[in-house]
Amino acid sequence: MGVTGLRALLERVRYEVLPAKATEDKVLAHVPRDVVVTVTASPVKGLEPTLDLAGRLAGHGYRVVPHVPARLLRDDAHLKEVVDRLREMGVDDVFVPAGDADPPAGVYDGALPVLRRLSELGGPFRHVGITGYPESHPLIHDDITVQAMWDKREHATYLVSNLCFDPRVLGEWIARIRGREVTLPVYMGVAGPVQRAKLMAMATKIGVGESTRFLTRHPSWFLRFATPGGYSPERLLTRVEQTLTAPSAGVAGLHLFTFNQIAETEEWRRALLDRLDG
Repeated sequence: MGVTGLRALLERVRYEVLPAKATEDKVLAHVPRDVVVTVTASPVKGLEPTLDLAGRLAGHGYRVVPHVPARLLRDDAHLKEVVDRLREMGVDDVFVPAGDADPPAGVYDGALPVLRRLSELGGPFRHVGITGYPESHPLIHDDITVQAMWDKREHATYLVSNLCFDPRVLGEWIARIRGREVTLPVYMGVAGPVQRAKLMAMATKIGVGESTRFLTRHPSWFLRFATPGGYSPERLLTRVEQTLTAPSAGVAGLHLFTFNQIAETEEWRRALLDRLDG
């Protein structure tokens, strides 16, 4: 693998974390301040834990990206309240997915109306991320997800791809969105070095309803993590390096799904950087 290509990707990482009780301490203990931390939101627990953790991490000097799922917002007043609160924290980057809350908490059933409303509010955030789906979404047809990216692109500044383990699929997806003139930079979603036992424990803690949904929608993920030698982030990056580092791909960096295995993820990244330097 080319040192320059992989090194650049590993230095431009975002760590996705879940707002659990120990998350703040784990981030403080293991994540350098130059690594962006994104904080997920749970349809079970709502937005409050996300906003609370985002505020605390911002106070520690991290660049924080809270997830603000459309389906967790009750109404326009709630959206404005969230915007004001995040701006007071100094947050200038938000990630706006549709979210999995079913039924929605309020009037928004998808990301596009929220993105439009943010634009109408004068664009309160310098950076706004939206979701991309290299592999099929469990509930949405591929053509619709690509069309949705097209519709949302004028209100966003970057894309975050959902997890994908297939280098061929990743390459085809990037070519397809670029062919549709979706020019937003992409942060490629990659699972960190996940241990299955810890992943299962984390899923249980999220909440029975949500973890059941998670397991049902992504059974192949757990098979990959469970199989000896079944998943290695380094092996995936090796196979997909040419795709991700081609100038036409427009990949800005990696979005690492830590599943709250934060120490292990940073240890893996540091070790790989050291090997590249060696």
